[in-house]
Amino acid sequence: MKIYVLDASALIVFLRDQPGAPRVGDLLREAMRGRARVLMSAVNYGEVYGLILRQNGQERAWAAIQAVSPLSIEVLEATPQRACQAADLKSKHKLYYADSFAAALAIEHRATLVTSDSDFRKLGHGFPVAWLKT
Repeated sequence: MKIYVLDASALIVFLRDQPGAPRVGDLLREAMRGRARVLMSAVNYGEVYGLILRQNGQERAWAAIQAVSPLSIEVLEATPQRACQAADLKSKHKLYYADSFAAALAIEHRATLVTSDSDFRKLGHGFPVAWLKT
């Protein structure tokens, strides 16, 4: 079964119906049909909430989280092991720490990272990336 990891930018693209949103929607439909898994770190999930909170207030942020909750996104904890893996990636590739959680999850699950964030280009070709924009 194909596994995908969404970073915060991928979920934002989907919620705001920006270019790349149909691709994220397709992946979520595949997950609902049991043909794929869509994972997200709790850190990146919180990053989405925080961005919407900062830009639009608590009511809109909470509404976004409520809209996302029935989707087939498995939100995984930031365990101590994942936190250390993320820190290793941050140090080695000079990523933002939150981005490092998405990368660590993709590596852990041998998954395709789904993103519109060009900072992930710093990782080279260590694992597959589905770019939502170039």
